[in-house]
Amino acid sequence: MSTHVDVTRSAALYERALRVLPGGVSRNAALNDPHPLYVDRGEGCRLTDVEGVTRIDFANNMASLIHGHADPDMVHMVTEQLRRGTAFNVATEIEIRCAEHLRLRNAGFEKMRFVNSGTEALMVGVKVARAFTGRPMIAKAEGAYHGGYDYLEVSQVSTPANWGSPDEPNRVPLVRGTPQSAVDEVVVVPFNNIDGTIALLDRVKDKLACVVMDLMPHRIGLNPADPAYIAAIRDWTTRHGALLLIDEVITFRACYGGLQQQYGVSPDLTALGKMIGGGFPIGAIAGRAEVMDVLNPRSPRYVFPHSGTFSANPISVGAGLSAMEKFDRPAVDRLNALARGAITRIEEIIRKTGISASVTGSGSMFRVHLKATAPRNYREAYLSPAENKRLQALLGHMFDERIILINSCSAALSTPMTEHDIDTLVAAFRTGFEKLVAMG
Repeated sequence: MSTHVDVTRSAALYERALRVLPGGVSRNAALNDPHPLYVDRGEGCRLTDVEGVTRIDFANNMASLIHGHADPDMVHMVTEQLRRGTAFNVATEIEIRCAEHLRLRNAGFEKMRFVNSGTEALMVGVKVARAFTGRPMIAKAEGAYHGGYDYLEVSQVSTPANWGSPDEPNRVPLVRGTPQSAVDEVVVVPFNNIDGTIALLDRVKDKLACVVMDLMPHRIGLNPADPAYIAAIRDWTTRHGALLLIDEVITFRACYGGLQQQYGVSPDLTALGKMIGGGFPIGAIAGRAEVMDVLNPRSPRYVFPHSGTFSANPISVGAGLSAMEKFDRPAVDRLNALARGAITRIEEIIRKTGISASVTGSGSMFRVHLKATAPRNYREAYLSPAENKRLQALLGHMFDERIILINSCSAALSTPMTEHDIDTLVAAFRTGFEKLVAMG
């Protein structure tokens, strides 16, 4: 008697992918057991996969889709631009309009350069800081993710086996073969620890070009930084001639002009990306005019030649302008209120189910931790093997309930979402928590 085994289209696609892509994917975040989710189409806040299953998308391509999928305004703008051309070796008016709009959102964005990703924005930002100060070193928080640049990758995924003292974290390269010389030019500071951070900065005050800081770092726990901590760093950089580079690639969605407005801090440089491209690849580095003039060939400060084939691509900046204009103050406020309501309700079911869990976040993003106390730094957010196993069980449950989350159990809301979508999310968390409590 023969046994017939149905092979899903997703499984068949994965078999093909394994033959041509390392691990079968182009980014590790797409991996899932037993195979990645393969999308057929997206509309609004929902994705339909190749098997015909529709899910609510709370990941939104790692927080880059503020208006969800196939937004009509983005589709219209891109369609019109496609008819005029996709990329040119000369400038376009749309890049000026996009820059003007971003500057209206934040007065600190006196000048900016468009690039192609958040990683590239941060890379250029670090090089701008070095060019302006003439200094080689940078400082970053332990565990913080700032893209794929050797220097900014240091201590991104350190572990208890190699992370060293909490007051003086070790400098741990992410990738085998990273030059030791690159690692040595980075100071790794303990997030939210004022005394420890300032002590480490003082040691290199004459060599430090900039401090790179995310005000609500995802990998550290998506918990907003202590305002006193950020104020102390801003004061230190000002007194010692270093620059403050704030990474708002994710957090720019939190306020009309970025999370820095909530803190009342004015950095020298800001890195942008993700949602400012309206669903297309983009990045931007913005900041004080005198600092940005190191990129200006017509300025006496010019010391940093910079170019890029697809920088300020008219598709990306055009879609980005359309997205940002649509994400006006009322839209920001509405989405933030929707997120606050979700957090309140999830915290309520945490209490009712008795599960050891907590919620962090701000603006239109939040993260659920299977920890009784919300983590305030990388080491507190670090998952033990047992904690990770429980988290994967929760993520698997949410997926089965037709909810897509960022793989850290984080949610990034989009403007098509309604209270009904939040109801569905909260109900799925409730049953997921109940299962975990029953498992013990």
